[in-house]
Amino acid sequence: MDQRISQRTGLVVLGLCFVLAMLGRGLGESFTVFLLPISQSFGWDRAEVVSIYSLSALCSGLASPLVGRLFDRSGPRAVYTLGMVLLGGAFLAAAFAQQLWQLQIAIGLCVGLGITFTGNVPNSILLGRWFGPRLPTAMAVVYSATGAGVLVMLPIAQLLIDQIGWRGAYQSFGAAMLVLLLPLLVLPWRRYAGGSEVLAQSALADPADDGWTLRNAIRHHAFWALFATFFFTAIGMYAIAPQVVAYLVDAGFPPLQAATAWGFSGVVLVVGMLGVSWLDGVIGRRPSILFSYAISITGIVMLWLVKWYPNYFLLTGFVLCFGSMIGSRGPLITATAMKVFRGKQVGLIYGTIAIGSGLGSAFGSWCGGLIHDLSNSYDPVIGFALVSVLIGMIPFLVVPALRERH
Repeated sequence: MDQRISQRTGLVVLGLCFVLAMLGRGLGESFTVFLLPISQSFGWDRAEVVSIYSLSALCSGLASPLVGRLFDRSGPRAVYTLGMVLLGGAFLAAAFAQQLWQLQIAIGLCVGLGITFTGNVPNSILLGRWFGPRLPTAMAVVYSATGAGVLVMLPIAQLLIDQIGWRGAYQSFGAAMLVLLLPLLVLPWRRYAGGSEVLAQSALADPADDGWTLRNAIRHHAFWALFATFFFTAIGMYAIAPQVVAYLVDAGFPPLQAATAWGFSGVVLVVGMLGVSWLDGVIGRRPSILFSYAISITGIVMLWLVKWYPNYFLLTGFVLCFGSMIGSRGPLITATAMKVFRGKQVGLIYGTIAIGSGLGSAFGSWCGGLIHDLSNSYDPVIGFALVSVLIGMIPFLVVPALRERH
């Protein structure tokens, strides 16, 4: 009976992590819909507007160790509450912005921090206490929240922008986050933070705790291999992602149709996440991750072809391939990091590795906007993204620790 209660509680925790990640990531990715109206409202060029998204990704990555450390010390209630406050306040402030720096602080800094405080770093630590060896599957579900957020929030954002403008849309998002904060505060966080009693008993019986510290971890080649994978893959994916809707509009698709098509990537992302995690148990981690890279590369090529042959076949192919794989490697990389670097500082160590994703996302999105402005074309942007993704897969080809079957 106690085990069944524990299992049900674990599923509740999984659902809660999914919802929080969906809100945070969905709201963050909704910027792809706001890009054109903000640019047209102020007359800013693409690099200036994309700098807001880049700063958000940068802050999200740099804050990861802080969030991991805060979670280790203060628990989930403090972390998730702070995240919701940051998201709600940031969108309300952004609705009244008149200068670029104001949007950079609100959407760039505060939303980036809010995403991290409600995202994969705290979720992975919390779910690790409930799912143990099943963490890759649990994290695949939570990582797919990004897709669900994109699917839900992008069309909603476009509809709100059409009806009440981008400022009104930001006001609506901010108010909604602050309202949702109230039920979040009354949840039994002490119970959720305690984890599964079965796993706790197993941990006591298992003396094999390597006791990794951050100082020791950064001397290990696996740490930098995982960091590099996060960094270069994020560069490639996010050189494209913030400009997808604008790219499709330029290719001739109506704005709502472009937003909805890219939003549909949320559906296929769920399939991609779970599919790659399933393959991990069948053919091993390295083949599964390399397969995901091959699908991503196919999607990038299809996106390039959409410019020359704007049809629904290529658009669907791009969404299926690129959208399903945009974060599919995340759960496996997370599980690998938490398996290799076990110990009391696992949150801090994983958070530090996750800096690579934030830095890559920021650098990639900013470079994508800058390259577009300098060339007045998307071709070099897509080429830059393709090369970065190819570099991102190299660690899984050459690093011994990442070639093992986990």
